[in-house]
Amino acid sequence: MNCPYCSHELSAESPYCPNCGGKLIEGRTSVPNASKLSPRQVHDKEENAGDVIWRGRFSKWAMLGAWLVATILSLASIIIAAVAKLPSGGWIAVLAGNVLVWLILIGRYLYLRYSCYYELTPQRFTHQNGLLWRETDRIEVIDVDDVSFTQGPIERLLGVGTVRITSSDQSHPLLVLPGIDEVQAVAHRIDEARRQERQKRGLYIESV
Repeated sequence: MNCPYCSHELSAESPYCPNCGGKLIEGRTSVPNASKLSPRQVHDKEENAGDVIWRGRFSKWAMLGAWLVATILSLASIIIAAVAKLPSGGWIAVLAGNVLVWLILIGRYLYLRYSCYYELTPQRFTHQNGLLWRETDRIEVIDVDDVSFTQGPIERLLGVGTVRITSSDQSHPLLVLPGIDEVQAVAHRIDEARRQERQKRGLYIESV
């Protein structure tokens, strides 16, 4: 049996061609209109018809630890200022410092929450960044080499964490995704997608 896309010889049991990655129709040695579609077009058609595995953005719980620390420091600074009986100038400095800290935290949260967007399909991982000007990049899951995640003490209680994706993609060899809900499950989905895609293309994960 030969592949209807590239004529590469393959076994009858193989659902995909190991040479071009084209999907084969079970029980047939040829595909209707195969001559009209290139392997790349077939791949894109399958991807567009595929389901989205995961969509996500920066979690609303990701900065809970920072909020708690800022609250404790703000209350402590006010208590110390009251005990020390600071003059009006000292109070203005303390309050201004607290306001500045909270503005920075709120600004960081709003930026990460509404500027970062992620989407995982069986073939690609898409990440977007930016508010006014948005940059969109894609990484083929077959190019992903390793997926890991980290969590702090409070993040572990909330199930939030940071995903790190190492790939052979030249523009983003290391992609860091902070503040991801259900971080362990998300990291597993990305890793499982890359394993399935490599197996589908006839590659051995250990040799890549």
